[in-house]
Amino acid sequence: MTGSEQKMVLVVRGELRLTPGKMAVQVAHAAVMLVTPDRSRRRREYQEWLAQGQKKVALRVETLAELKSLQRRAEGLGIPAVLVEDAGLTEVAPGTITVLGLGPAPREALDRVTGSLALA
Repeated sequence: MTGSEQKMVLVVRGELRLTPGKMAVQVAHAAVMLVTPDRSRRRREYQEWLAQGQKKVALRVETLAELKSLQRRAEGLGIPAVLVEDAGLTEVAPGTITVLGLGPAPREALDRVTGSLALA
């Protein structure tokens, strides 16, 4: 175990003005995407995150450009990152990127990328 606090950060694209239900579903998609792929390369962080209660934080940025900038910064630090693209069946057009999911990863690393963002 690394001994550091692990968490997952889910960053919502604020300019889309998603309804609360739609936002919840998009954040859930990101969380599932982050834990479904092969976790073998980050097994330690994943196991710690599970043991520590699966901490998740939902934050907000206003634009797609901000979301992609955060993604690049996170990936540069080795933090797992996924983008959620909506199917377009309800509130937004098909292919619209709605959420950036990050982690699970050490809190310190995630805070370097998202520590200044507002809660969603």
